[in-house]
Order: sequence, then C-alpha cells, then structure tokens
Amino acid sequence: MVRKEIRILMIDDDKDDFMIVRDIIQDVVHHKYTIDWRPSYEEGLKSIAEKNHDVYLIDYRLGAKTGLDLVKRAIEIGCEAPLIILTGENNFEIDNQAMNAGAADYIVKAAISGQMLESSIRYAIANTNHKKEMQELNAALEKRVKSRTISLEETLSQLKKSQIELIEAKNKAEVAANTAELCSRSKTDFLSCMSHEIRTPLNAIIGFTDVVFDTNLTKKQKEYLNAIKTSGNLLMVLINDILDLAKVEAGKMTFEYAPFNLSNSISEILQLFETKIKEAKLQLTFKFDPNIPEFLIGDSVRLNQIILNLVSNAIKFTKKGSINIAIQMLNEDNGNVTLEFSVTDTGIGIPKKNLSTIFDKFQQATNETSNVYGGTGLGLTIAKQLVELQGGTISVKSKVDKGSTFSFILSYKKIKSKFETENKEFVPKDLFGSPLIKNVKILVAEDESLNQLLISTILEKFGFEIDIAGNGKIVLEKLRKNKYDIILMDLQMPEMNGFETTYHIRKSKNPAIPIIALTANVTTTDVEKCRAAGMNDYVSKPINNKLLYNTIIKYITKEQLPKKRVKNEIHQIYTEQQLTKKKCINLDNLNELTNGNLQVKSKIAKVYLDEIPKLLFTMKQSMDNLDWDALRIASHSLIPSFALMGINKEFETMARTIEKLAVKKENLGKIKELFQKIDLLCTEVFCELKNELIEL
Repeated sequence: MVRKEIRILMIDDDKDDFMIVRDIIQDVVHHKYTIDWRPSYEEGLKSIAEKNHDVYLIDYRLGAKTGLDLVKRAIEIGCEAPLIILTGENNFEIDNQAMNAGAADYIVKAAISGQMLESSIRYAIANTNHKKEMQELNAALEKRVKSRTISLEETLSQLKKSQIELIEAKNKAEVAANTAELCSRSKTDFLSCMSHEIRTPLNAIIGFTDVVFDTNLTKKQKEYLNAIKTSGNLLMVLINDILDLAKVEAGKMTFEYAPFNLSNSISEILQLFETKIKEAKLQLTFKFDPNIPEFLIGDSVRLNQIILNLVSNAIKFTKKGSINIAIQMLNEDNGNVTLEFSVTDTGIGIPKKNLSTIFDKFQQATNETSNVYGGTGLGLTIAKQLVELQGGTISVKSKVDKGSTFSFILSYKKIKSKFETENKEFVPKDLFGSPLIKNVKILVAEDESLNQLLISTILEKFGFEIDIAGNGKIVLEKLRKNKYDIILMDLQMPEMNGFETTYHIRKSKNPAIPIIALTANVTTTDVEKCRAAGMNDYVSKPINNKLLYNTIIKYITKEQLPKKRVKNEIHQIYTEQQLTKKKCINLDNLNELTNGNLQVKSKIAKVYLDEIPKLLFTMKQSMDNLDWDALRIASHSLIPSFALMGINKEFETMARTIEKLAVKKENLGKIKELFQKIDLLCTEVFCELKNELIEL
C-alpha cells in the first residue's frame, strides 16, 4: 500500500530544477508529498544511507559524476527505496543504462507533469513494495524448505558417506583386479618366453634323435638315443602340463566341435603306450560299449589328452597287473549321448585321506610318492579342468595296494554321417620310406643354424626341395626371384620377424601362398597372433615329422597331388542317405553372379573356404573372452556368406540374432546355441564346396 504521506528526496545540482519539481508535486491533490533537496553527489549519498525517504529523484548529471554512479552506489549500500533518474534529454541509450544500473524509472525533465510524476512515483513505490513482499515470501518459503530438508540433508550425508565407502572399496577392488591382471599378463608373457626358450633346444634334441635313429646304429647306440628321446619327451610333457594349466587359469582354453570316430580315436592314443606297457610287463585292455554311435561331435583332441593323462598316471603307479580302459553309454536321446570313461589300474592306490585333494595342483598321494615316482602333480589337475570345462564330472575310487579307478562323464552330440572309410587319411602309410608327393618347393624361414639343419634333413627325407632364408628380409627377396609352393615361417627372427614378414607377403603380388608358422610358443595368444597376421596354420616345436608332413600336404594345391588321390585329400562327410539328402548349398546365385565363369567361381569358393573358418574362430574366441564388439563384427561379416552360397535363410537369421544379442551384451547361452548350429552347418558346407571345387 502507498502511504498517505510520501517523502521524496531530490538530488540535483540545479536549484531551479528542484523548485520546478517541488511546485509540480505540491499541486498534486490525490496524496500528500514532502520533498527535500540535496545539491551534490556526496550529500545525496549520505542522505540515502540514512534511509529517511520513500523515493529518490536523481539528476543524471551531478558535477564530475553521474546519477547512474549514484544509483549503483546506493544499491551497494543497501538502498531498498526506488531510485528514479531525471535527465534533460530524451535518450534511449541513457534510459537503457539507467534501468540496467538498477533505477526504477527514467523521466525527462522537459516532459514532467504532476500526473506523470505522481504515476511514476506511485508505480516505483508499489513495485518496490511488491519486491519486498516477494522477498519476504521467498525468505519464509526458504526457511520452510530449509527446515523440511534438514532430515533429508542428514540422510544425504549418510548416503554420501556410504557412497564414499563404496567408491573406496571399488577403487581397492580395481587396484586388486589390475594387479591380478598385471600378474596374469606377466605370467602369460613369462610362460610364452619360457616355452620358446625351452622348446627351441628341445626341437633340436628330439628332432636330431629321430634323424639319427634312421641311420645304422649299434644296439647300445639305440639304447642311448632312446634314453635321450625319452627324457626329451618327458620334459615336453612337463612343459605342456604347465602351459595347459596356464591356459585354463587365464580362461583361454578353447574347445573344437567336429565329427570324430570315438573308438578309433581312443585306440590310436592307446597305441602310444604299447612300448611302456611291454617294458613294465603289464596287461592293457580296452572295452568299448557297442551301443555307442560310431561318430560323435566334440573335441577329440581334448578327450585324447584326458585319456593320455589318466593312462600315463596309471602306468606310472602300477608295477604289476593290468590297466583297463572302458567306455560305456549311460544315456542316449535323439541328439546326444552321455558316456562314462574309466581307467582302472592295479597299482599302489591312494590313501583315503588324500582322495579329496588328489586333483589339486602339484598334489600327489604322499611325499614319498613324489620322491619315488617324480612328476609335477599337474596331470590329474588338467584332466579335471578339461572335463569340467566341457560340462562333465570326474571322480576317483581307490584302495591302498589294490589300485585306483578314475572315471569321468561327458556328453557328445550324435551325427548320422560318417567319414569316408576308404583311404581315410590321405598321408601314405609308407610315407617316410617312399614319399608319394614330389616336386614341392618349400621356403624355410629360420635363423638358427641347428634348426635350419634339422628342418632341411626332415624335408629332404620327404622328397621336397628346400630353400633357406635367415630372416624376413631374405624371405621377401627370395620370393621376388623364385616361386615356392609353401613357406615354413619361424616367428622369432632378426631384421624382420615372422609376423612382419607375413604382413608384407599378404600385401605383395603373391598373397595366396600358404604360410605355416614354426613356433615354440603355443599359448592361445600366440596362435591367435599367427592367424591374425595372416598365417594359414602352425606347427609347434619340437617338430613332429608326420604332423609337419600332414600340415604341408593340406595346403598343397590339387594339381600337385596325384590325381587318383585328390578326393582322399579331403575328409569328406557323407550321410547314409547321401543320394537323396538335400544339399546345404545352392550355387545358382554364385553362378549368376559370376556369369558361369568357372575360374571366378572357383576363386570365390576358395576365398570362402579360407575366410569363413577365420570368422568362426574369431566368434569362438569372442564368446570365450566376452569380447562383445569382436563377436558383433564377426557375426555381421558372416551374414552375406549364407546368401552367396545359397544356404537356407534361417542360418542368416541366426547370425543376425547373434549380432543383435552381441550389441545388447546379453544371453551368451543363446548365442552359443545358435553358433553351434552354424558351426555344424559350415562343416557340411565346407565338404560340399570342396567337392564342387574338385569337380571344377
């Protein structure tokens, strides 16, 4: 409310202007006004500070200073009454400056009238009072809100404290995780380095032992060489045990799912023990349930490794009697079989108190056992890990001086198809005496002279032509001058290592030449690096002659193989209803795309056979490592291949589903289920496509 008497203070250095304003305001009859006058900036500011007036009329020009300066200063000292600027000219810019400075209004002296002046004063006072009321309301509201938020602030304080504690705990956990990861990485690097350093001399020891065995030797010399080879192989077993354990602990152990003949696979493993069994004068028996399907889908290599460890363990601790291996079917449905494998011996047995820890790392039944029989105590640990990682279980029953039975249960998928039985292995049985594959020229990239000599000796025995390069730069130079069928590439070389060399070859004019890595590093990481660099395959050191030969022949083109054996190069799968079964692929689309050009169609098919396994391998690794981005990219890259090869569209839908789930980073179980179907499909697609290539 505007008060009945309004006290005005006019601050103006011109008294005549004050007299005019005073006369005008006194003629106003609606309200009573009293007006005082101060002639200068200083006096006006002093009166404003005393706060005895309801409104202030301030001249724009006050000597050396302006009314705007006074307005700003008045507000600074806490003036709450309205401040109105009076000026002799109508200037919009000054008006704007006045309002920005905090003035309540701006009046031109020449236009002053009683009504206008009264309106301006009343508006300014009303506006000021309104602001005060709003401030009071805001203050009351703020007080009320503050009162009500005290408990909330206390709660927030407690939450903040808890949050800080959680952050500290998280930081500690991250530090611990980073430390653990660093330790794991250091351990992996150390194992990789040690693997290379130990395997390199072992390669020469075991390799040259095999070479010397093929020469004329006395009985004593053969005994000495056999002792050397046995010791080398024992050392290799220890190295493999340690590396496998490191893979399991690092979560890098992977499993392949492919068709295999179970009975044949186990029989081949047991043949490795014939010499040991005879030397120990033991009896070895193998019982196989005839109800078990001939062919199953699973990881035969890892199964063989489990059997190898258990049988080795049984032979080691059995001085007399027998070793019995049995496989029986526990359950069968339309798609799967569950099998129980058991290895029973008549050896020293295990004390009851030690049964609960027998599968632990570096554990043996007793200290005396370790001293007498040796070993690391890792074989059973690795067997247990391999079984459990495949969803199985393993157990042991034993009595001291009576023997032990180690049993494990695993499930496998059934398959109605079977491998071609005639000449199943394309490698001739009399290979090392009379090689059938000739005119093969191989470039060997190896810097160590011992290894150069060894690999040359082995390859010459195969009947191959060999050229040696001491480092990667020499390899590139020789490739520019000569033509080779295949390259054996050592990874650790001076000047330019195997990875760099492979990269340059793949970028050169001869990008398709097969490259097989010769590596003493066989950790999962190293194998992945080989494939990522563009290498087709790898052979680990010490070199197994037959494995090396098989690997080389696998990548030799069909023109270089005897024509009668071309089909035997491929392990094709035929179903029992081959003649009536609908094929997985339909090359109509490919024919249309290439206009029926056989050369182009063959080239595309070969690229498919080379690239799709890489994508499938990447998807497997991505699922194992929970690398969602890599899984998404690989599954996306796989999608066009289905339409290209005329494969049923449902598999393209599966790949798209995997891609979508990878984007969402969820449902790994569903992803693995879909991937397994795609992987099995690709096994048959590869065989069909290879048949097409043979016909081309």
